[in-house]
Amino acid sequence: MRRSIAECCVLDHKNDPAILGAWLGNKTPQMVASWFESPTNHSLVAVLDGEIVGVSLLTGAGKLALCYLLPEARRHGAGKAMLAKMEETACNWGVKALQLHSTATGEEFFASQGYIRAGHVRSPYGVDTVFFWKQLDSGGDDVPAEAGAAAKPRKRFCNCNSA
Repeated sequence: MRRSIAECCVLDHKNDPAILGAWLGNKTPQMVASWFESPTNHSLVAVLDGEIVGVSLLTGAGKLALCYLLPEARRHGAGKAMLAKMEETACNWGVKALQLHSTATGEEFFASQGYIRAGHVRSPYGVDTVFFWKQLDSGGDDVPAEAGAAAKPRKRFCNCNSA
């Protein structure tokens, strides 16, 4: 993940040591392990020729929090495979719409996978991100609030069955 950020996301961090340092600051082995061990998250790795080449993390709230590939693994289908598996997992959890914040580097990838751009958000580490969402069911009513009025009207975005 750290290599992916440092090498693939230059468009985003522009080799600015402050931005890169802030972005990588919480990407320690201990912190990432805690994210992966959380019972409310689902983690996935991509393996190519016996080596881990990608990592992704889905939260119970339906947010794709991580989706990174090593530079040499890009454009070989690993990203699409991880994303498809995460969408399947989210559907199995009853998540109606998946959401994520993409870097400029990943923007076209997510758009090509059916995700809808719904605005820009500045990350805590100083990178402009694109908020994306994708409807996973056929209902169409549970658009994330971040998608704004340009999307469909929002009734509810949760996995509850409240009356």
